[in-house]
Amino acid sequence: MSHVIEIKVRGYHLDLFRHVNNARYLEFLEEARWSFLEQTDNLAILEQQGYAFAVVNININYRRAAYMGEILRIVTSMKSIGERRCVMHQAILLQDSATVIADADVTFVIVDTRLEKAVRLEGEMRKNLERMTD
Repeated sequence: MSHVIEIKVRGYHLDLFRHVNNARYLEFLEEARWSFLEQTDNLAILEQQGYAFAVVNININYRRAAYMGEILRIVTSMKSIGERRCVMHQAILLQDSATVIADADVTFVIVDTRLEKAVRLEGEMRKNLERMTD
């Protein structure tokens, strides 16, 4: 299962070189992950049970600059689910194009907010995460 959102590049996304600043791409990716989690109801389920998502690693490749007024399509999908961590793959593309602006693999864990520790991905929690891969 993949999830898609679109973001229009605004003036406040730009740096002195008039293209999207590299740090902004991380914000775009985060917005897309939140949207993906909300769509699958996993965010609400985990919060009710006292759990939270925590990003532990991001590997990002910057492929092309994005400029003011361009519409960016961000595609998010679950790449893998391990015993304690998951990896989402994300790609930022120019709308209506195969042009890749950036792509990233984002590794995260599920944290028990009471214990502040990553938990094993098993049982119902794992099933909910696996629904994101279909």
